[in-house]
Amino acid sequence: MSVTRRTLLMAGSGGLLISQAQAAGTQAQNAPKPVASGDALRIAMPSFASNPFFPADGQGDNGIDMELAHGIAAQLGVEPVFDRSAATFDGMVNLVSSGQADLAIGKLSRTLLRGRSIVYSRPYAMLRQGLIANRLNLARIAQGKPPEQIVRDFSGDLGVIEGSSFATYAPTTFPHAQIRRFASWNLIIDAIRNGTLDMAYRDDFEIKKLMVDDPSMTVVARSITLTDKVDTIAVGVRPDNPHLAAFVDLYLDLARGQQVLNTDEIIARYRQGSKA
Repeated sequence: MSVTRRTLLMAGSGGLLISQAQAAGTQAQNAPKPVASGDALRIAMPSFASNPFFPADGQGDNGIDMELAHGIAAQLGVEPVFDRSAATFDGMVNLVSSGQADLAIGKLSRTLLRGRSIVYSRPYAMLRQGLIANRLNLARIAQGKPPEQIVRDFSGDLGVIEGSSFATYAPTTFPHAQIRRFASWNLIIDAIRNGTLDMAYRDDFEIKKLMVDDPSMTVVARSITLTDKVDTIAVGVRPDNPHLAAFVDLYLDLARGQQVLNTDEIIARYRQGSKA
């Protein structure tokens, strides 16, 4: 049986395609991996709880950020290993910038200062900035003026959590205020309740969550939302791994459908968790 030239060309083409496919498979196997630390994705997360984002160290895997961390690790084909040693949000950033962790996932606000030492993913949550004020102190400071009118020129005592994004924002947003730094949000709320602090600065979700947990706070305190100020929450990535940073963005786009959570959605999830 004679072999035509066309038959030879087809056979040659088939062999070429097989060779190309094998080469592509070998190339894919040898391609650089987004995770440079072996078979584990090292994730920095604070030691304390911030429900519904993440629980306290050792209290399980529930929460928006826990789900995000496990999802990214699963798509990379590696195990998530959590470093919960950070006592502050800035401490979590330091673990990533020093190379001790690959990612920081833990209700991490984007700031320009932090952006000098880490790379941020695109935001997966967007909150408004807000204030909570002692009602009597606010009335004394306002002297009959609407509270909103005196907010930007506020010159009283303003509480922030040490090592938080709001400790960074406060001097610029409230240049006349006396900034007081506290080790925890609970200490700030105690100071608002007993009147030793005029006002506190944080995102509107945490302030609304406080009112859900303790409705009696509405008697002694008033919340104010800064509608022109946002707090964007994102994943922090070590600066020497742009491949991993691009992968996290891709995961947020494809696996999560470009969803950006807002305060109402997060509050709804918090209420649901509180009833469980």
